[in-house]
Amino acid sequence: FEVTELEKTCDNCTLRLTRRALAMEQSLGHVALVVRDYDEAIAWFTQTLRFTLVEDTVVGGEGADAKRWVVVAPPRRQPGPATSLLLAKASGAAQAAAVGHQTGGRVFLFLTTDDFWRDYEDMRARGVEFMEEPRTEAYGVVAVFKDLYGNKWDLLQKKVPAPPEA
Repeated sequence: FEVTELEKTCDNCTLRLTRRALAMEQSLGHVALVVRDYDEAIAWFTQTLRFTLVEDTVVGGEGADAKRWVVVAPPRRQPGPATSLLLAKASGAAQAAAVGHQTGGRVFLFLTTDDFWRDYEDMRARGVEFMEEPRTEAYGVVAVFKDLYGNKWDLLQKKVPAPPEA
């Protein structure tokens, strides 16, 4: 990595700033979604939204009380890092109360697609509840839907920017 220093003098002070330029790549790997039950959440995401079950591993406990590492992800054709959902079973009253309300009623997650109308019609046919009609915004075509617990999501096809004018 590279370290650079910048020194700036002002009235009665000297400010020294250090900036590290690291050769690293980061991505958001998982977003935790608190669920009521692992198996009902897996079924809904894999059957209704056509997500892939990436991993389902018992990491502690036994039987119905077993803690599991459950990861689901939307289908992708492109290689490389992608964000997935870590389905986390609610543990205790506070977490159980948060199921379906993780963002206090705001849109929580954004499911982007390469074909809005294909996925919108498929999701409706599979029983997904859309809260509004699709609309066109400056950033693309979008409609808000609810997951099995009531969390709000955007189904979004981003607008392709126009090529720069010559």
